[in-house]
Amino acid sequence: MKFQARVLELVSKVPRGKVTTYKELARALGNPKACRAVGNALAANPSPLKIPCHRVVRSDGKIGGYKQGSRRKLELLLREGVEVENGKVDLRELFK
Repeated sequence: MKFQARVLELVSKVPRGKVTTYKELARALGNPKACRAVGNALAANPSPLKIPCHRVVRSDGKIGGYKQGSRRKLELLLREGVEVENGKVDLRELFK
């Protein structure tokens, strides 16, 4: 399976109201250093609402980029109940 397809498959499993990081996706794909490649695969997502790439944030908690703009990404995350404070998501829940 192509790398992009594997990334999109993993992202489609992130539940509504939850987030993951580019780094965690890269790690799950067996290459923890492939964070940028994960980002590139998500940027080419052909269906950003069906495959929820807005649920992927940076390892420092910042929301990062989005095909439809970071403001739209923030709106989608907030609508799903993700708490964002000062442009960052608290990732402690992710690593419990």
